[in-house]
Amino acid sequence: MDNESQVRSLIENWAAAVRNRDMEGILAHHADDIIMFDVPPPFQSAGIAAYRDTWQTFFKYTKPGVFNFHSLNVIAGEDLALAVATMWCEDNSDGKGFQHLDFRLTIGLRKIEGRWLIVHEHHSVPAE
Repeated sequence: MDNESQVRSLIENWAAAVRNRDMEGILAHHADDIIMFDVPPPFQSAGIAAYRDTWQTFFKYTKPGVFNFHSLNVIAGEDLALAVATMWCEDNSDGKGFQHLDFRLTIGLRKIEGRWLIVHEHHSVPAE
């Protein structure tokens, strides 16, 4: 499998783990020093423990089984890769019932000792 296919598969498996609320699967390919920017606070999470903590907020306000791609584009070199995606989930953070939420995702990866690891993740929504 070429690098682009490896990265695409890793990201698709990560999204499946999110849909299944499988924390081990969510964390499986993240670097210990991951940096993430997210929609809800905190603005920035640094390190795998802080990244893990952000998922409790996400699970609290989103419908299980819904974390899907509209599009996923991957560019992969020998040791660096970038993925950009548009996605959607069902969100109830306003307490008014689940609403369709479109969001953007950017993931940066490095190949370390022959293994692709997510080193940067950025979730965002369009400004209103």
